[in-house]
Amino acid sequence: MQTKGSRSYLFGIVLVAVLGGLLFGYDTAVISGAEKGLQAFFLGAQDFVYSDFWHGISSSSALIGCIIGSGLSGYMASNFGRKKTLIIAGILFFLSALGSYNPEFLIFEHGKPTYSLLWAFNFYRVLGGVGVGLASAVCPMYIAEVAPSNIRGTLVSWNQFAIIFGQLVVYFVNLVILGDHIAPIVEQMGENVYKIVNGSEAEWCITVGWRYMFVSEAVPAGLFALLVCLVPETPRYLALIGKDEKALHVLSRINGSDKAAEILQDIKNTAVEKTEKLLSYGWVVIFVGIMLSVFQQGVGINAVLYFAPRIFASCGFDNPMWLTVFMGVVNILFTLVAIFTVEKLGRKPLLICGSIGMAIGAFSFALVNFVNLPPMIAAVSIMVYSASFMFSWGPICWVLIAEIFPNTIRGAAVAIAVAFQWIANFIVSSTFVPMYNMELVKGDGFGHIFAYALYGAICVLAAVFVWRMVPETKGKTLEDMSRLWRRI
Repeated sequence: MQTKGSRSYLFGIVLVAVLGGLLFGYDTAVISGAEKGLQAFFLGAQDFVYSDFWHGISSSSALIGCIIGSGLSGYMASNFGRKKTLIIAGILFFLSALGSYNPEFLIFEHGKPTYSLLWAFNFYRVLGGVGVGLASAVCPMYIAEVAPSNIRGTLVSWNQFAIIFGQLVVYFVNLVILGDHIAPIVEQMGENVYKIVNGSEAEWCITVGWRYMFVSEAVPAGLFALLVCLVPETPRYLALIGKDEKALHVLSRINGSDKAAEILQDIKNTAVEKTEKLLSYGWVVIFVGIMLSVFQQGVGINAVLYFAPRIFASCGFDNPMWLTVFMGVVNILFTLVAIFTVEKLGRKPLLICGSIGMAIGAFSFALVNFVNLPPMIAAVSIMVYSASFMFSWGPICWVLIAEIFPNTIRGAAVAIAVAFQWIANFIVSSTFVPMYNMELVKGDGFGHIFAYALYGAICVLAAVFVWRMVPETKGKTLEDMSRLWRRI
């Protein structure tokens, strides 16, 4: 048995786990490049009208799967284990990528848009969403359960880095796939009447381009599913199911044999509570977890991440994809700020500062549209808004959800919190396009102003919530959470 722990072993298994975060980001952001081609494709349907409503549903249908997957994650993580649940998630990612590329598979005429094909496409997107839902709950849980307490916040924050990196990767992939081809420009001529302005020039993107964007996910998905088979189950789960020797072996490789025995004993002391009910620690801990999730999405960030090219195009920029890629680079840099400060500054200060920064960016963007300021100011406002999220609510919310719940209710509590997160995400994402396009008078841009004024107000509420309700967990072990919530 090792007397000293191996950081390389720890970082290796964490690296595999964060690949799930990369797929999370990849799957949710791939729609940003594909949605225009997808919209133009289904506008060619003869048996139904592909309205803004249907496009909102199709753009965010994966989120329905995310709600399902996150809801199942607690049951699966508790009954099948963290590792097997992640393997299932990887397989679902892979199948979704292939199905979204060719939703006609064996059933429908290839290339002919119909109402039935729309349902088939959305089925595959929902399938991938189930994988995202599972990964979003279990990846940070896995990392938190293998990580030593003094670096747990940093390692779980790397999961958020992977999510943002996955989004940046898919922005680049979409840009490369698009190449010299032109994305379709869709203009609304009247209620449920649309026209593709550059149909002939954008034909490749309408028929093929969006398919390539979706299928590109099959490569990282397949790699993730294979690599997860090589990592161990978490020692806390092993201890909860009575496999103490295996738990001690994993803990020894990570922490060293002396420390491993101490950690295992602490785990066993809280494992006696395994049969406790969800509310054994009171309703406040569940409420805090749920509201952290709701605020993370309610601030509106995914309206930017999913529809960035559309937003930058509406500001008057000729090449919004390049600006979207630049925003992705900024997001990466500010996520690193959280990774390297979360154990020094703590969770609460970063969340409060980020909420204030997001409010400033959101209100500034609303103001730009109200007084018709130059497009560059609008772009900077969006960057400030996005960057503020990336060093705060992006990574820190996942850190808190992964660590704030006591060991014995963590699986069920994380599942509930993450399910609420995806419900809020779906509401924000599916309502953004209709809300952003609202007009009191034609061309007045009312929706641009209203949407971001609303998000800014929610950011202010989020800061107040963190200040008053969220406990600081910096430096505490997962076993300390049982004692913390007993005292509250």
